[in-house]
Amino acid sequence: MRLLAATMALFALALLPSGARGQDLERGEVLFDLCSQCHEPDGRGAQPLGAPAIAGLDQWYVLSQLQKFRSGGRGRHFDDIEGMRMRPMSMTLASDEDVNSVAAYVASMPVKQPAPVLTGGDAARGQQLYAPCAACHGAKAEGNQAVRGPALSRLDDWYLLRQLAKFKTGVRGGNPALDQDGAVMRGMSSVLANDQAVRDVVAYIATLSR
Repeated sequence: MRLLAATMALFALALLPSGARGQDLERGEVLFDLCSQCHEPDGRGAQPLGAPAIAGLDQWYVLSQLQKFRSGGRGRHFDDIEGMRMRPMSMTLASDEDVNSVAAYVASMPVKQPAPVLTGGDAARGQQLYAPCAACHGAKAEGNQAVRGPALSRLDDWYLLRQLAKFKTGVRGGNPALDQDGAVMRGMSSVLANDQAVRDVVAYIATLSR
């Protein structure tokens, strides 16, 4: 029923002239109702669905990822189950205005700092492995828009683990023409020699969020 109501609301909103749609945040809140089916109304995410916490992420980053999903830069690899789920959802946003509005609304939401859930990582070793990452993502994983490095300290540790695995195997970042940032990350992920190294660096990033 919630999905039906959200779809009807989107349809009704699309019929309104642009001047009657209100501010971007207001429109973004309505559009976000469909996103909330996986990411939850407060943006805290849902691990069983592979949906990360997104509340309070930087607007530029949310915008860039939605654009990648819409263009096929993300979410087209057959081993990216979560990405293939996100791509059609992103395409329900009918215009650049819609994408901008949702990104602005997500960025305006209070941050839901995720609690670590992974075990088996050595944060002390991870600190050493993180050193090359700091050039783009910041010493405290706070992010750096100038080099298009998103904040990592606001992301779920299980989500970081999955994404690094995807970068290492080429599931993500394998299309440089449509995802230049992902292609860079794919190369950087090769610095992590094995699954334990990935888990270690994720364990360290989790300490930065506390």
